[in-house]
Amino acid sequence: MTQTTTERPAGRASGSVVPVLAFAGIVVAVMQTLLVPVIKDLPQLLDTDPGNATWVLTSTLLSGAVATPIMGRLGDLYGKRRMLILSLAVMVAGALLSALTSDLLLMITGRTLQGFAMGAIPLGIGLMRDMLPRERLGSAMALMSSSIGVGGGLALPAAALVAQHADWHALFYGAAGLGVLSIVLTLLVVPESPMRAEGSFDLLGALGLSAGLVLFLLPITKGSDWGWASGTTLGLFGAAAVVLLLWGVMELRVKAPLVDLRTTARPAVLFTNLASIMVGVSFYVVSLVLPQLLQLPKSTGYGLGQSMVVAGLLVAPLGLTMMFTAPVYARLSAKYGPKVTLILGLLIIAIGYGAGLGLMSAAWQSLVISVLLGAGIGLAYSSLPALIVGAVPASETGAANGLNTLMRSIGTSVSSAVIGMVLANTANNVGGVAIPTMHGFRVSFLIATAAVAVGLVLALFLPGRRPAAHPQLRASSEEDANLEHAEAVLRGFRGRVLDADGAPVARAKVTLIDRRGRQAGATLSAEDGSYALTVPDRGSYVVAARAPGHAPLASSATHAGDDRQVDLDLPLPGATVPA
Repeated sequence: MTQTTTERPAGRASGSVVPVLAFAGIVVAVMQTLLVPVIKDLPQLLDTDPGNATWVLTSTLLSGAVATPIMGRLGDLYGKRRMLILSLAVMVAGALLSALTSDLLLMITGRTLQGFAMGAIPLGIGLMRDMLPRERLGSAMALMSSSIGVGGGLALPAAALVAQHADWHALFYGAAGLGVLSIVLTLLVVPESPMRAEGSFDLLGALGLSAGLVLFLLPITKGSDWGWASGTTLGLFGAAAVVLLLWGVMELRVKAPLVDLRTTARPAVLFTNLASIMVGVSFYVVSLVLPQLLQLPKSTGYGLGQSMVVAGLLVAPLGLTMMFTAPVYARLSAKYGPKVTLILGLLIIAIGYGAGLGLMSAAWQSLVISVLLGAGIGLAYSSLPALIVGAVPASETGAANGLNTLMRSIGTSVSSAVIGMVLANTANNVGGVAIPTMHGFRVSFLIATAAVAVGLVLALFLPGRRPAAHPQLRASSEEDANLEHAEAVLRGFRGRVLDADGAPVARAKVTLIDRRGRQAGATLSAEDGSYALTVPDRGSYVVAARAPGHAPLASSATHAGDDRQVDLDLPLPGATVPA
């Protein structure tokens, strides 16, 4: 059973909340690309073979994929701020462990703990939904969602600079320092959300999902090493299919599942998650191709001969553009809706990769590609949480956005495996060293373009923006946002909670129960006793209220698509509760 609330305690959220949460998102995203500048040197640095060294990257990916939906659900149940701090603390512990060792096993353990922090992204989005007023929510969620790309883009030049001029362990000390700073800022600035989901944590569901994800992602990330047709790869894919199928059947039967598959099956959620995979694929291609192209020596005939640091700086505008796209997205989304901005973002990505096919002969051209793709990916990433939040109850925000973040991770995993295979199969062998070719780079860009095309088709199936009662009203200003929000609230039940003497009862818990006996929403009454609840559908409901010092009350009500006034008079303690 879940609990939702329509009340958003905006007054508690200071102006610093959004940048602090976005900073936390950027810090955890840094973990994904922290070691990119030293990938080729990892076997030597860890005294192991290349196949084992790749586990230093794979472990972070796997733990991040597992952590995102689980931490999202734990945040819904026990507090999003609390789980955000826990995620960052685990990341700091992992970074310090990696900083203090060159042993392969300990390094993999530390990297696994660092990936655990990816749950911070959906937790931050959930906190924003719970605390911010409507007119600030769009741009805030856009910035938080884009922090995945911003952190990854900005980490490249910074990590390259450190790796080129200091011991590579300094990368982890820096990451730990950023994590500690983020924890301190979160403790000082971000209040805990009062929103909670009722029920218990679905431990069996978490174990089942974790096993299924590991079985699925492991052959994706290691398939090129093991062989895509090998028994190990095919066997793991088969096992993943069986485990995830059994997990899905189990989740449908659990009262408080880790992931509400019925909600996930809604068109708005389903097609958003599928489109997220395609956006993830397209994002990672540029991160894999451009740094290699820039650093290849000019003697190859197509390499641009740039240093590690310069290559990172030329790719950095990818993340910066994503960050500056957030306010642009907010205006576009307020006027046209997140579906339109998602489609626009995908179109810009397609233009960026299409232009990139002919813009690979000079370093400045990489800058143009980075800016174009950053704008498109920024718009697309910014649209995803808005689409999810608009389709799920407030109590499921963390889990739903965790699942959406997981879909993006799956996209980047698929991209990494496929592009890695393409570049390897098209490489030239020079003195025993595989050198990527221009043909391989162009094929990679074509694959990204194809993924974007699939994403566009999926985006077209998303439900359109629901027309407002007054089409001329647009949420492009605070006044318009408040009017639009008021119209939305009227599509449900509203009224006042009063005591036996007719005095208002503040902070009474008002719960909406559907015909199946499940909670469809909940809120707290205001100081004047007023409350408002939106309804998911027309039909019969029970509106129940309870408050300390009063007997609970339940009242039957029917919603026919318009506003319905339901006042609740709480009886004295010991009185009979009306049926």
